[in-house]
Amino acid sequence: MKKEKYTVSGMTCAACSAAVERAVSQVPGVSSVNVNLLANVMVVEYDESALDASRIIAAVSDAGYAAAPASAEQQRTQAAPVGAITDEIAQMKKRVVVSLVFMVLLMYVSMGHMLHLPVPAFLLGLENAGTMALLQFLLTLPVLLVNRQYFQVGFKTLWRRSPNMDSLIAIGSGAAVVYGVFALFRISYGLGHGELDLVARYSHDLYFESAGMILALITLGKFLEARSKGRTSDAIAKLMDLAPKTATVIRDGQEMEIPAADLVVGDIIVIRPGQSIPVDGVIIEGSSAVDESAITGESIPVAKTVGDPVVSATLNKAGAFKFRATRIGEDTTLAQIIRLVEEAGASKAPIAKLADRISAVFVPVVMAIALAAFIIWLLLGYPLEFALTTAVAVLVISCPCALGLATPVAIMVGTGQGALHGILIKSAEALETAHSVDTIVLDKTGTITEGRPEVTDVIPGPDLKPEELLQLAASLEKPSEHPLAEAVTAKAAQEGLEPAPVDEFMAVPGKGIRAELGGKTYLAGNLAFMQENKIELGIFAAEADRLAEEGKTPMYFADTRRALGLIAAADVVKPTSRQAIAALESMGLDVVMLTGDNKRTAEAIRRELNLGSALAEVLPEDKEREIRRLQEQGRKVAMVGDGINDAPALARADVGIAIGAGTDVALESADIVLVKNDLRDVVTAVKLSRATLRNIKQNLFWAFFYNSLGIPLAAGLFYPLFGWKLSPMYAAAAMSLSSIFVVTNALRLRKFTPKN
Repeated sequence: MKKEKYTVSGMTCAACSAAVERAVSQVPGVSSVNVNLLANVMVVEYDESALDASRIIAAVSDAGYAAAPASAEQQRTQAAPVGAITDEIAQMKKRVVVSLVFMVLLMYVSMGHMLHLPVPAFLLGLENAGTMALLQFLLTLPVLLVNRQYFQVGFKTLWRRSPNMDSLIAIGSGAAVVYGVFALFRISYGLGHGELDLVARYSHDLYFESAGMILALITLGKFLEARSKGRTSDAIAKLMDLAPKTATVIRDGQEMEIPAADLVVGDIIVIRPGQSIPVDGVIIEGSSAVDESAITGESIPVAKTVGDPVVSATLNKAGAFKFRATRIGEDTTLAQIIRLVEEAGASKAPIAKLADRISAVFVPVVMAIALAAFIIWLLLGYPLEFALTTAVAVLVISCPCALGLATPVAIMVGTGQGALHGILIKSAEALETAHSVDTIVLDKTGTITEGRPEVTDVIPGPDLKPEELLQLAASLEKPSEHPLAEAVTAKAAQEGLEPAPVDEFMAVPGKGIRAELGGKTYLAGNLAFMQENKIELGIFAAEADRLAEEGKTPMYFADTRRALGLIAAADVVKPTSRQAIAALESMGLDVVMLTGDNKRTAEAIRRELNLGSALAEVLPEDKEREIRRLQEQGRKVAMVGDGINDAPALARADVGIAIGAGTDVALESADIVLVKNDLRDVVTAVKLSRATLRNIKQNLFWAFFYNSLGIPLAAGLFYPLFGWKLSPMYAAAAMSLSSIFVVTNALRLRKFTPKN
């Protein structure tokens, strides 16, 4: 299967995108198609042995639109949406300027005398009605010409039996123009035959200004809408601008500045204070503090030295260093983030598919209502112009722009805001589903805890001080590679204690170590090792039991006769985990800890965090089964993990959330990726999902409410009772305002910030 991106032109509403999807999905060999109305982009997955790009483009053309494969650069960088919207804004601006200039002239000519404005005498009076009508027609022509896309696409899609918003505009404004031309002929006939009553009647029924006003106002609305849509892509544009365009690289022993796009894996890159890092790599010389806020959202610079990784688009603050490039181009962290944000913005949430289905039938229904209104008012004896303006108003006010924009703009802003705060949401479906989860399952190691043991207690006997016991322990453990030994030596280094060299070091697997220090033999290890060597434990046996109850691992240190002290280590809870879990529970979510540790350790962590439940001694292969068991109880489950053994559970969960420092397998299996190792971002992700869904529902409500109220008003339903009648010009203005309202409401999501 091949996945390819296409740019699609001519789409203006959800009915358009639905028609394109429907046409392409019916082509044999196409397995999936996803059209992003906001970015004018279509992603198609198809069997390249069964068809090629030309068949797909032909299917789009048959549906009444135009498509072309995205450029190689757009395919590689996911840059299409920003560029497409920028081009759209530039084109719309030209159309708006021309439309407004001629609309103002048209309105002055047609209505200036009513406002007692100076109008040339050759345009006044019944004898000049033909000149007046012809001039209005000529002033309308440029507006029609510059906005011809409405007619080209609208009538083409109508002919293909998939009418869209352009069809409504084309029929509405076209009907006004056709009636105006008819009136022009009737005026000419009246002047030629001396029938001044006929001239007077039709000189008041010229609807050229209505047609010009409809097109001008709708184009102005589309321009403002396009500008607002451009702001929804600000997050992507900001991400793209983060990486520097050039890099200083060492080649053949010489420093040279080259385009960042020319870097290759293995290049040695020089970074000086204040410079941005162009690609991912590992420091090989020097040290510094790096501001990683652009990627992780963490405001405090991170200390970096030899062996530490550095990430593209982060900013070097203090020192200078050299690093070796390990990931370039589309493989860098920044490129992957941009790709994830783009794919999420292009995907459809289930709620959006509902709007698409409604839009697909909405336009034909509106056309039927407009026709019915036209016929009914004629049958009731009302003049032709009354029935015509009523039908035109129905067509214009019903354009489903707001309906089509309700979901994609909110999704794009929501995923963009998530990316700016280190939360990468892979799909719109994940963003929607996250708001409805009621159970959060947290893996313990590396998710709730730091993922490595740390010394928690140092308990010396009466003959030693704590620092003396710690120095003895570090000396004995220094040659060992055991994780607990690393915890002891790290603690000693933190306290400024230097380990002494030992002799005759011997490790006893699964039990402990034996070594000589200063001519004396010492032992370090677990209870079994002490009992095997007949060591007197004294008070330390009870202390060890207490530490074990707290979920810690006690290590005995002894000479050949008696125990000298205890040091306990544990995989400690991250400082932010307690706050995150409390916040999740305050949001009404059940939080469950899942761990392969023994029940005693799990219970200790559960008590420390005040968790409702903890599942202990769960084998890696059983984690997925536990998630499934919770789902079978009717729960909506989000799984948070970071390891390879979490991947099946992440895939099984309704929403899989991977901690960013986790394995590639876990990241691939997850729906949401947290760049930072901070559980508080789970809280932010759920809150962002809830805010986005709330925004979408507001948008959909407004779009449905607006149309349900506007159509009866435009159709004249209230005219017999209250005399309320909607002019086509006001209908055009109201339709444009509805789209602008929806986009502006979605942009409020840009104010969303985590409250950590």
